[in-house]
Amino acid sequence: MEALQNVGVFLVQTLFSLYIGAVLIRFLLALSRANFYNPLSQFLVKITNPVLVPLRRLIPAIGKLDTAAIVLALGLKVIQVLLLVALQGSDASLPVVLVYAVVDLLRTVINIYIFALIIQAVLSWVGNSYGNPLADVLHSLTDPLLRPIRNVVPTIGMVDLSPMVAILLLYVVLIVLQSIGL
Repeated sequence: MEALQNVGVFLVQTLFSLYIGAVLIRFLLALSRANFYNPLSQFLVKITNPVLVPLRRLIPAIGKLDTAAIVLALGLKVIQVLLLVALQGSDASLPVVLVYAVVDLLRTVINIYIFALIIQAVLSWVGNSYGNPLADVLHSLTDPLLRPIRNVVPTIGMVDLSPMVAILLLYVVLIVLQSIGL
């Protein structure tokens, strides 16, 4: 029975995390005004539209903020946590689940930025990233985060230290979130 429980937990964690990640990346790309004609952006649009389009009829956007995507990500995270709690035979109160879901979504957003910065750095080492759809999306995603840091941290020679500073700051925020205890 424990093997089936572990398989269930694995499937719930993996499938929900992948879809929540796709919704959050789409939200972040829209927030940073990325090119939605990019093939990677189109992939995200196609896999998230079946749920987001009907939800947008109920939950309108607030300015540039796609509130439907935020509500969808939060709702999916709450469902994921409730399923995991049920699979493990535990119980949790709804306020605790909501707080955990919000903190975990913040962690996910921070991890998306960390991975994006690392992949962008690796692509810059490889060389010609011109015309690469991934490089274009990563630049659109990380530029709003790196621009203020670049104003403070100077480029040394040809080396841009702003991604490293951004990753360090993001890890500090992760440590603070971890110290909350959730």
